[in-house]
Amino acid sequence: MTRDYYEILGVPRTATKEEIKKAYKTLAKKHHPDLNKEEGSSDKFKEINEAAAVLGDDKKRADYDAMGHNAFHQRSRNGAQPEYDFSGMRGDFDFGDIFDAFFGGGQRGPRTVRGDDLRYDIELTLEEAAFGVKKKIRLRKHERCTECKGKGGKDVETCSTCHGQGMVRQARRTPFGVFQTAGPCPQCGGTGQHIKHICRECGGEGILDTDKSIEVSIPAGVDEGTRVRVPGEGNAGPRGTTYGDLYLFISIDEHPVFTRKGYDIHVDVPISFPMAVLGGEIEVPTLDGKSKLKIPKSTQTHTVFRLRDKGVTELHTNGRGDQYVRVVIQTPEKLTKAQEKALRDFGGDDAKLQKGLFSKLKESFI
Repeated sequence: MTRDYYEILGVPRTATKEEIKKAYKTLAKKHHPDLNKEEGSSDKFKEINEAAAVLGDDKKRADYDAMGHNAFHQRSRNGAQPEYDFSGMRGDFDFGDIFDAFFGGGQRGPRTVRGDDLRYDIELTLEEAAFGVKKKIRLRKHERCTECKGKGGKDVETCSTCHGQGMVRQARRTPFGVFQTAGPCPQCGGTGQHIKHICRECGGEGILDTDKSIEVSIPAGVDEGTRVRVPGEGNAGPRGTTYGDLYLFISIDEHPVFTRKGYDIHVDVPISFPMAVLGGEIEVPTLDGKSKLKIPKSTQTHTVFRLRDKGVTELHTNGRGDQYVRVVIQTPEKLTKAQEKALRDFGGDDAKLQKGLFSKLKESFI
């Protein structure tokens, strides 16, 4: 039994024609066999078109509201089971313009053609990534032909096949109406133009392969895997059309001292045993150069200190991350006799320290 047309389109019986058109457009795009390869999408698409063909036509909708599906029954001469005939039903709104919206047929004039985008892999130091840098790179790309200025030749005329539209339409008749599709003109490739005298330099394409050096700006704060777009530095499009874009794919060289985590910088700094015990001031390396750091008395190894705003510049902002300094106490490998005596005199109750450790271990089993 045929389902209710309003239910199929998911609209109330009070829906306006615009609401019906909007619902149809959404469902048709979802279930069109060219876009949806799931099993049953074709049947669903036919059902949607059947509903729209009726509800999109004022007279047919009025008949349907009054008599339901009986309004369209066609009985055979012997009174056998009724059949439906929806051929030619298009409704008061144009199905073609709906399909144009997601198949590209609604475009007027030559289609927008642009050159291909290009990729360039670029390596940066940590400092370059942190503060930004300008670099000169060399790449092979398509540039507009200087001989014909990208036009492809002389005496450019309007394409006789598409009449300058750049697109051609094809109509396809189905049991539920005539549907239109559109695509680039095969004669002019979508440019809408025909060249009578082809340029010998570029063969009518309007582009040539060239090696080009350009300067690119890398913004501060980029990280491993960041993609930077350089507008208009991709390949030139055919016959004077728009250039594509260049995309820089960033990789960061490993730094011998610093480790980056997000916008923060981490570094291990060795300190002497006396500095850890007595405290003092040390110099630590940062991305900006040397910086002072106060070490308090009785500092333990692997204590971490933070230096505010000493990290990487945050991308597209003026802010900066922080630098984290982890101090590592260095044990001297060689001591003079006087130093050994001083340490022995200083002493240290290792037995007491170990006793405390074993007490904690014992408590964990209670």
